[in-house]
Amino acid sequence: MPDTPEVPDIAGQKNRLKITEIFYSLQGEARNSGLPTVFIRLTGCPLRCVYCDTEYAFTGGEWLSLSAIIDQVGQYGTRYVTVTGGEPLAQRNCIPLLEQLCDLGYEVSLETSGAISVAAVDDRVVKVIDVKTPASGEESKNKVDNFSFLTEKDQLKFVISDEDDYRWSKAFIAQHRLSNRCEILFSPVQNQLDAKDLAGWILKDRLDVRFQIQLHKYLWGDRQGV
Repeated sequence: MPDTPEVPDIAGQKNRLKITEIFYSLQGEARNSGLPTVFIRLTGCPLRCVYCDTEYAFTGGEWLSLSAIIDQVGQYGTRYVTVTGGEPLAQRNCIPLLEQLCDLGYEVSLETSGAISVAAVDDRVVKVIDVKTPASGEESKNKVDNFSFLTEKDQLKFVISDEDDYRWSKAFIAQHRLSNRCEILFSPVQNQLDAKDLAGWILKDRLDVRFQIQLHKYLWGDRQGV
């Protein structure tokens, strides 16, 4: 793993994005879980979370024009589109892609680490911000200013590795008064924290969060492109 995480150099790449994959699957997380969705996975990420399951998106990829990306999305005939990564906002042209997808009538969600400002993200996009817990190794990258841009339709996701992460997440929510800003999701790190343990802690504390598991992993495992 490189010491300096790779993020695509987009200088001179007007109207293009570096894409790892575009694929059609069931949404495995968040509010639209279970719905057929087209995923656009952008290449590059400035973070290196310990539990990352998409390291293959750190490097490589293919430059595609925004029109070529949108043409591929249209082939699947679904109204749901998720732009993900890596960290999609690490490429500036992610912003106009989101806008164009919304203009075409798609229901668009953005999966982001929250380490980059979401201020310029189109208001029509559902922002799913992954708050970095201590066990991720990237807690210091949380950009709390992003919380001021959240609306009721957006979501905050906490990926929980252990009970310490759970306690930290509860305290973080209270500290930043997040409960009334948007829906909050708690997910266990697969193969590290027993999902039943996390479910039990939430119920015991009567915590007002949505428990979720990664549906796609239970269906297809760690395969790429699902």
